[in-house]
Amino acid sequence: MAEDAHAEGGLTFHPMDQFMIKPLFGEYGDPVHWYTVTNLTLWMALAVLCVLGLFVFATRGRAVVPGRGQSVAELAYGFVYKMVEDVTGKDAIRYFPYIFTLFLFILFANFLALIPTSFSTTSHIGVTAVLGFGVFFAVTILGFVKNGASFLGLFWVTSAPLVLRPILALIEVISYFVRPVSHSIRLAGNIMAGHAVLKVFAGFAAITAIAPVSVLAIVAIYGLEVLVAGIQAYVFTILTCVYLRDALHPSH
Repeated sequence: MAEDAHAEGGLTFHPMDQFMIKPLFGEYGDPVHWYTVTNLTLWMALAVLCVLGLFVFATRGRAVVPGRGQSVAELAYGFVYKMVEDVTGKDAIRYFPYIFTLFLFILFANFLALIPTSFSTTSHIGVTAVLGFGVFFAVTILGFVKNGASFLGLFWVTSAPLVLRPILALIEVISYFVRPVSHSIRLAGNIMAGHAVLKVFAGFAAITAIAPVSVLAIVAIYGLEVLVAGIQAYVFTILTCVYLRDALHPSH
């Protein structure tokens, strides 16, 4: 079929092929076991190594006048620290390492995916669901540990008229359990959509008549994706802070 398309002057490309998980030393469709190294695990490991490289090796000198690597590390640290303090409160600072780790992993995974021929790990709902549900279970358990049964006050809107409180409580419960789903789908959906559009325009660039327009579109979308990579890491992190605040201070 591909040969027929080319013979007729058509173009055959599959934008979603870039999201296929396959063994690193094999082809798509080969058996994948728990110990199999795949393109997904490789790029997740690279994201972890980038975090370690920035915060272990780039900052090991602890220079009074920081170099580039230490400056970036300090800026990232201060940015997330301020976010946690402003959104969640000073009593949440003890949970800063967990939130900071989430931010860094997502940020580096998103930016690594912008390298040509790389693999986008955060475009997979399996990865983002682990992150999203991890936050959900962590803050829910923390909420009950810190507040006991008072944590259920999160669902009881005392400022509303009494007759409306049961209805609002049901809405609050539903929205609470939807949190991990929206948390994970938002990240995966935005990353996948951007990379799919890039691949579509890259495919059109092979057509001589519209190649200049396609190249300009690729440059524009790539620039947008750079912003999206940072924004999505920020959004995931700030929502984590909001959920943590609800767990620590559940009363409306």
